[in-house]
This record gives sequence, structure tokens and C-alpha cells, in this order.
Amino acid sequence: MLKDEKAIVVFSGGQDSTTCLFWALKTFKEVEAVTFNYNQRHKQEIDCAIEIAKELNVRHHILDMNLLNQLAPNALTRDDIEIKEGEDGELPSTFVPGRNLIFLSFAAVLASQVGAKHIITGVCETDFSGYPDCRDSFVKSLNVSINLSMDKEFVIHTPLMWLDKAETWGLANDLNALDFVREKTLTCYNGMIGDGCGECPSCKLRENGLDNYLSTREGAAK
Repeated sequence: MLKDEKAIVVFSGGQDSTTCLFWALKTFKEVEAVTFNYNQRHKQEIDCAIEIAKELNVRHHILDMNLLNQLAPNALTRDDIEIKEGEDGELPSTFVPGRNLIFLSFAAVLASQVGAKHIITGVCETDFSGYPDCRDSFVKSLNVSINLSMDKEFVIHTPLMWLDKAETWGLANDLNALDFVREKTLTCYNGMIGDGCGECPSCKLRENGLDNYLSTREGAAK
């Protein structure tokens, strides 16, 4: 427990980052959240993040990252690009080049301004869809680079790094937040809060994880 220290959560209003927000609130004395507006496909994502931060009484920063939209056109920033899973070794069309590099770097700058040592992100190498900037090696490398660039001792935490989606639901349950995460977060690529559309890759991953977790919990209760 680090109840005497302050943290910043990189927060999108989705399942993973909201679970991380609950984890941070349990772990640290003071928590703030930062959401990045990169003109993403669904503005509901930002609205959702605002509502969750307000309900949990967390100070919330929204930073303008519109340049990322201009530099990295993809299915999350363009209506005319189809959402597709990666095929033949290619990355999914939802991959935003440089996103976590930029987000974590700016989160560190903000952390420096508000006096936070700890930065939390919901990246995961278990269910990472092949995104290279969700890997543990990348986060550790960036942590070193950020500290060297700013002469600080930030610690980047990745509570979900080695969890699959079922285990992430289990963590939410352990934090007494399963129903909150299920009903109030937005993971769906088609912009539907809660259980989502059920058809996009993100919804399928989320639903399969929940089904696996609930079946495991029911089996353990017998």
C-alpha cells in the first residue's frame, strides 16, 4: 500500500482504465485522472470518462491531443476506415501509432506539475491485440527514458499487464467494482456504454472475458 503518495491514472472511461482507477483509489492517498482528446471516433468516450471521474470524486484533466489524429489516421479516428482485426501478422486497424508513447509521456509531465510520483495505465500484454506499445518491455523502457528526460523517479504501474480479460473482471470484483465497470464504462468501438454492441472485437473480448469469469466463479461456488 502506498497511501502516503499521489498517482495519476491514464483514463479513457473504458473497462481497463476504470478498473485501474479503482485500483489506484485503493492503493494511493491521492488520485487524479487524465483523459486525452485526440478527436477519437466516439466523443462518448470522453463524456463517459468525465461522468465516472465525477461520480468517484476524482480530479480530472482533459488534454488536447488532436495532433495525434492528424499524424496517425486509423479506425479509431476515421469513420471511413473499417474496424478490422489484424490478419497475416498485420496490426488491427484500431492501432494508433505512438499513442501510449505520447499519452504516458504527457501523463508524466502532468504528474510533475501536480506532484504525483506514480502513473497508472491499463495496458496489457495478455490481451493486447498485438499492439506493440502495450508490451511490458515498452513500458519499462519508457519509464527509464521519462525519468532520464525529466530527472525524476516516476513509477509506471501496469496492474493488468499479465491478466487476461477474465482475470481483469476478477480484479474489478475484488475491488467491489464489477457492476460499476460493467454498467458504466465504454469499451465498444461503436460507442455503446455497458455491454456494448456485442459485435466489434473489443466487445467480443470483453464479453468472453466476463463469461469466463462468471462461469469460473459459479464453478467455485458449487
